[in-house]
Amino acid sequence: MTKDPIVQKNHQMRIRNKILIYFSSTVISLTAISLIIIYILFSEYREEEFQQHQNEKIHTTIKLIEQFQQESATISYLLDQQDINDFYDEKLLVYDSNKNLIFASLDSLDIEKAGSMLSKLSPTQRWIETKEENYDLIGIYTETDNQEYYAVSKAYDAFGYAKMFFLRNVLIGIFLFISIVVIFVSRYLSNKISKPITALAETLNNYDLSKESVDELTIETSTSELNQLTQRFNELLRRTNEAFVFQKHTIHHVSHQLKTPISVLVSELERIKDFSSIEAVRPEIENQIIKAKSLGGIINVLLEISKIESGQQTQKQPLRIDELFFDVIEELNAIYPHFHFEVNYLPDELNENKLIINLNPVLIKQAIQNVLANCVSYSNKPKAEIKIDCSESKALKIQIINSGTPITSEEENFLFDHFFRGKNSQGQIGFGLGLVLTKKILELNSGTITYSNPSDNMNVFEVRFE
Repeated sequence: MTKDPIVQKNHQMRIRNKILIYFSSTVISLTAISLIIIYILFSEYREEEFQQHQNEKIHTTIKLIEQFQQESATISYLLDQQDINDFYDEKLLVYDSNKNLIFASLDSLDIEKAGSMLSKLSPTQRWIETKEENYDLIGIYTETDNQEYYAVSKAYDAFGYAKMFFLRNVLIGIFLFISIVVIFVSRYLSNKISKPITALAETLNNYDLSKESVDELTIETSTSELNQLTQRFNELLRRTNEAFVFQKHTIHHVSHQLKTPISVLVSELERIKDFSSIEAVRPEIENQIIKAKSLGGIINVLLEISKIESGQQTQKQPLRIDELFFDVIEELNAIYPHFHFEVNYLPDELNENKLIINLNPVLIKQAIQNVLANCVSYSNKPKAEIKIDCSESKALKIQIINSGTPITSEEENFLFDHFFRGKNSQGQIGFGLGLVLTKKILELNSGTITYSNPSDNMNVFEVRFE
């Protein structure tokens, strides 16, 4: 069971909301963790500082006990009254070496854990700390003037807790302020960041895929990734459109255009069979052979290109491009024995490794055959020149030059279009597909082809591999 696309879209979160939630939640969480750590560290510091004050109070009291232990109990009582205001709420118990109580502060506060703490104190365990509710308890073992003492102190740090309460309120206020600021900043940044992405998504959503022409997408953004994405999408559109147009023309050609030439071939062969003279039949048969081979080559190339366009990997292998030209020239000489191709290399001392290129042998041979056959058909002299130029460091250039009536400057724009035939093609055998397939084949093999007529009565096709 499939879900409705509209329902699925409703469940998807917009990128603006994702940026808002992810950024704000991350910053707010980190802020909360930082403030909590500050509060915990201050709490630990308060406890440690207060326990040190308790420890100092114990030692001070023990020294005073030793100083006044020979005096009357009244002096000790007055001493305790003087010290009782050191903490708001405190109870101090001091014991001798036998753990007999020798001093207890006047505060009525009870120490429930005094017995258990006293039993654990010893010369090997001199310090014990714990808590009773919000009270800090410490037990110590100490020695002064060869006298051993045990002490247990329980006190409430009113001043420290007041500072913690104030710090807690300040941190909560800081957290709320930062959270509000982060939410507004996140909202602003998410809108700013997602604006070009949203614009691109809306443009893609409104893009008319039914048009044959390609309208390139443009977005206003300084983000390199989005610019690169737009460029790649435009490239994908162009290649998809090219594949679609080529496929449409291929189907149209196979279903309609090839049907007519095949019917003509059949009609011509039926007409030729009634010829009584062998001399009259021979040239007609040669013409039909040329037409049949041309149709067969076109069909094979169309099928090969269709495989590549459908996603299949093109089979390439290292080939010497000049040897392919010589093979095609030999085949054409069998049909046109009086036509001569002159092959020249530039420079005189060339690097032969530059002639070896990874190519699809079936396709590239058909492309070469199309160009050379075109050269034979439209030349007004029985010769042509092929220049293989290796002088450029990063490119191989091949020029096919023949003399003949050039096409007009207006026709040059349509030379590589489907079924185009110039005015100079009248009376020539062909279907207007050779150069179109040649251009497509060279593109699939990382090559290009261009046409120029640098002077009157001269045609130059230039093939480049980079």
